[in-house]
Amino acid sequence: MPRVSFRTVLPPAVFVFLWSTGFIVAKLGLPYAQSGVFLTLRYWLAAALLGLLALLSAATWPRRAADAGHCAVAGLLMHFVYIGGVFTSIERGLPAGVSALIVSLQPLLTAIAAGPLLGEKVTRWQWLGLVLGLLGTALVVWEKAQLGAASAVAVLLSVTALLGMTAGTLWQKRFLGGMDLRAGTAVQYIVTALAYTLCTLLFEPLRVAWTTDFTIALAWSVLAMSVGAVTLLLWLIRHGAATGVAALFYLVPPCTAVMAWLLFDERLGTLALLGMAVTVVGVALATRR
Repeated sequence: MPRVSFRTVLPPAVFVFLWSTGFIVAKLGLPYAQSGVFLTLRYWLAAALLGLLALLSAATWPRRAADAGHCAVAGLLMHFVYIGGVFTSIERGLPAGVSALIVSLQPLLTAIAAGPLLGEKVTRWQWLGLVLGLLGTALVVWEKAQLGAASAVAVLLSVTALLGMTAGTLWQKRFLGGMDLRAGTAVQYIVTALAYTLCTLLFEPLRVAWTTDFTIALAWSVLAMSVGAVTLLLWLIRHGAATGVAALFYLVPPCTAVMAWLLFDERLGTLALLGMAVTVVGVALATRR
């Protein structure tokens, strides 16, 4: 039986925790600014921080136009299509738990596509783990799944986010295996910030209420999400199979539910606790070598 070391468990655990805070950040910050304004500020700040870090550490920037193009495509898929889709769907009234459930279909889509696109073999045990992970996630968010209150546009935005993250993960794994994480991520953030800036100028009023909650949400989204979580995600994609990394996203809705319970006193029922247990088993099976 293979030994499980602290070093192999810690990065995925920290990633799941940080990524799960994204829904909490959206709930905390969106009452004080529209999603486009919030995300424009987030990605310009993150681009400046990562760009400065890359310059100070003598990171290797993309030298070929093709490499820069692949960085741009992966960045737009993961940070513009995915993050923007999740934020705007929640802004339009889709419950965060339902959005998390829709996005949690990503491991199944990644597993289906990883074989023909990346040459990865998905075992029967991994398929079983992926199905269990989806079932467990559905149980966790079932109590909040009130789709009748959400518009079709909000649901479509979450589905678009799902497709964007799936495609971005595969693109990153296929074309950017040798990318310097500091410089490459800075390029992705610059391109994403430009896209958000354009959309915000065209479609949203430039108003922000600089409250304590908004400032905390923005700072956390830059430092913990755009720097910490995304760096860990790219590192995990580089060092693991795409299917196994994608399966970690099954743990995000249960983790988010726990945070919402602690911070906003949202109740966790027996069904949710059962779903968490099923999800953990599913992820263990889907990520086994």
